[in-house]
Amino acid sequence: MEFKEYTREELVAQPMGSWTGQAYRLIVGALRAELAVEDLTQPHWWTLNHAAGAPGTWTRAALVERLTPYDDLGTDFDGVFDDLVARGWLTEDGGVLTLTEAGEAGRLRARDRNARVHTRMREGVDPAEYARTIGVLRRMVANLGGNGNLPE
Repeated sequence: MEFKEYTREELVAQPMGSWTGQAYRLIVGALRAELAVEDLTQPHWWTLNHAAGAPGTWTRAALVERLTPYDDLGTDFDGVFDDLVARGWLTEDGGVLTLTEAGEAGRLRARDRNARVHTRMREGVDPAEYARTIGVLRRMVANLGGNGNLPE
């Protein structure tokens, strides 16, 4: 499809909600489709990354509290945790969820799939332009009362 150029005035007149909504649906849809190849959902992905990023520190309750703000699917996080334990991707000892070697291998496969989506999405977008876009969106979120800080 041809990517047309428009004047600044034409672009400034565009509805932000329409474009951010369309971007969200396409980006998240592509990511979810890639994760589905591994029989994963985004909450599975988030769980694996948190377990990998802070080994031996995440309980179910702490992960639910951390991940719920990002969830738009009404996810049963206990079901996600149970699924990852049943696969042998996580263990649970003393209430702490720990990533296994199999879980890390699955996480790395999913990471590579997600990276392909991000590469496609950023095609033709200068890194400085991408960073500016994120900065503008952060400011808009904060202006409307949301948290414009980067996730920790």
